[in-house]
Amino acid sequence: MRKTTVAAALAAACGLFSLPAVAADNGIYLGASAGQSGVQYDQSFNGQDFSFDASATGFKAIAGWRFLDWLAVEADYVDLGSGDDNVLGEKIESDVNGVSLSAVGFVPIGPVDLFARVGAINWNADLSAPNLGVSASDDGTDLTYGVGAQFRVWSLAIRGEYEVFDISDADTIDMISIGVTWTFL
Repeated sequence: MRKTTVAAALAAACGLFSLPAVAADNGIYLGASAGQSGVQYDQSFNGQDFSFDASATGFKAIAGWRFLDWLAVEADYVDLGSGDDNVLGEKIESDVNGVSLSAVGFVPIGPVDLFARVGAINWNADLSAPNLGVSASDDGTDLTYGVGAQFRVWSLAIRGEYEVFDISDADTIDMISIGVTWTFL
């Protein structure tokens, strides 16, 4: 009798500890993340090298649908913040934001998911030199991709992610972020 009770308690404890791994459900999820973004732009203009390198605090709002254990579709509003840099002695400010749509592939390893994304971002970018009274805007649709990992407990996931936004004319626009998502059934 004692062996049966110990075996039942051990089986229940093992089931309890593995519960978060099997209890994470697929479905529609919402979330948000924040982190550090960077914009780097190098170009020559009239024989002068123009180099802009700014970082800022960025954030994104997340909406997705994980319809298989290994695949989701995700739409994000991404705001890369307002960064500035001194170029040829003048302060230049940037502000980049957009809406992205990506396919996200997951590799579930217990309560941890490794993931990669690829998709498109419809972006808006503003550059200004306030001291010169000059500003310019541009927009377009370009490639976005990234990698990350998330830890799931029931419907809550905590994620870390690195994303690249392959916006035309810029050398590098990226963001590293930490966020949370909640899955609804």
